[in-house]
Amino acid sequence: MNRTDSGHASGHDHGHTVAGWTGTGMALAGSVAAGGSMAAAWYPGLALGAGLVALSASTTWVLHLAGWGKPGGPRPPAERDWRVRDRSAAQGHPGCVGCRLAGRGRRTAAPVTATPAVAPAADAATAGAGALPRAGV
Repeated sequence: MNRTDSGHASGHDHGHTVAGWTGTGMALAGSVAAGGSMAAAWYPGLALGAGLVALSASTTWVLHLAGWGKPGGPRPPAERDWRVRDRSAAQGHPGCVGCRLAGRGRRTAAPVTATPAVAPAADAATAGAGALPRAGV
């Protein structure tokens, strides 16, 4: 059997990352705790389990931002191992909602230069007889 660097028989990028494994493990534990607590009618445990599921989402996001996730799309074969850190995370991934929420990956707009605007309308008193002020000023 021909195995790739990631240890899988296929040459596909399955997306195994530290962020993915950690978040999945935490969400699984929270789901089991919430389900067991629901069956036992122990409502504080249900809340704790649901809280762990919510915490798993934020933990996965923080790990993704720290470079332990992956950008969208397939990675090069040399970077498919789950222990390889994503060096492009600091700049943000294009199209990544998590990176945009963190303020990363936004395109910087061209600097706005001050252009001379149309001079504001003069006061009727100083403009002379018959001058009317502009509308909307």
